[in-house]
Amino acid sequence: MRRPNVREIVKQTVDALLAQQARVTSGEVGSRAGISRQAAHAHLSALASEGLLTREGAGRGTHYRRARPSGLQLTLLTAGLQEDQVWKDLERRAPWLGQLPQRAMDILHFAFTELLNNAIDHSGAAEVEVLLEQEPQRVAFEVVDAGEGIFEHARRLLHLRDHFEALQELSKGKVTTAPEAHTGQGLFFSSKAVDVLLVESGALRWWTDNVRGDVGLGELQPARQGTRVRAELATDTSRELKAVFDAYSNEDFAFMRSRAFIKLFEVGVDFVSRSEAKRLLHGMEKFEEVVLDFRGVRSVGQGFADEVFRVWARAHPGTRLLPEHMNDAVRFMVERARVG
Repeated sequence: MRRPNVREIVKQTVDALLAQQARVTSGEVGSRAGISRQAAHAHLSALASEGLLTREGAGRGTHYRRARPSGLQLTLLTAGLQEDQVWKDLERRAPWLGQLPQRAMDILHFAFTELLNNAIDHSGAAEVEVLLEQEPQRVAFEVVDAGEGIFEHARRLLHLRDHFEALQELSKGKVTTAPEAHTGQGLFFSSKAVDVLLVESGALRWWTDNVRGDVGLGELQPARQGTRVRAELATDTSRELKAVFDAYSNEDFAFMRSRAFIKLFEVGVDFVSRSEAKRLLHGMEKFEEVVLDFRGVRSVGQGFADEVFRVWARAHPGTRLLPEHMNDAVRFMVERARVG
């Protein structure tokens, strides 16, 4: 497999940072990419010269923003709105969409219509704003509403404690506030199909970065009324939508696997208590397999490991727990619990 060169690493780093914040500096990029500030400055200057970034400030106060892309923006009434008709309208207004590779088109079509449908059916907003952006080698779209907010809506209807618990539930898949009309899979599969998915609502910002294999959670200040969802995808993506579905489905095409990133379920990298374990596994018995991704988790306690891998596993023999990306300390506790 070809290893990415420094320019590619810098560009991926910039993309990841700008998915979380409005601007970047040479120091931030250098630290994240593992290169010197001077080297980062040279690459950022080159990206600015190519029109991919906009440079602002001078000296050590220099920072870079994403160059304003070409695209379009629509404000639509949600009453009677149909997401497939909006997509067709976008294809008409932006003919370049039809020139994208089929893999990119399949993913964009799926993610856009699923996420717009969520806003139409669940936000309670009278209007929804749609943005479509074309960048060199990348396409992005946003769906923005000023309604109840995705996390507040889930918290209220699922009788959860707070927005953080709502995010935990939504990230698992198969969770919906309207089971008679929705499966709860649209947000889940969209987050796996695009390169970057960002969700902002209330005081929470949640992002999934499939290029870097990472997820993140941050505080949003000031809090946002309603919901903003942004998706980004490289036009030359090698990801196929069918492969994303297949990774979480069985031979009968049923959605049977969920991937839980452990660090989403608490703010921190140490997991000790049984209550943390119970929140993590709430509702997971719906799946035949659950991948528990311990990436970034430093340690787990005996109570946490025992609750997950002995107590819960024995109580739900129809669900296989598949831990991965464990360090030695986590692996020791997991194996100890399994033989306990």
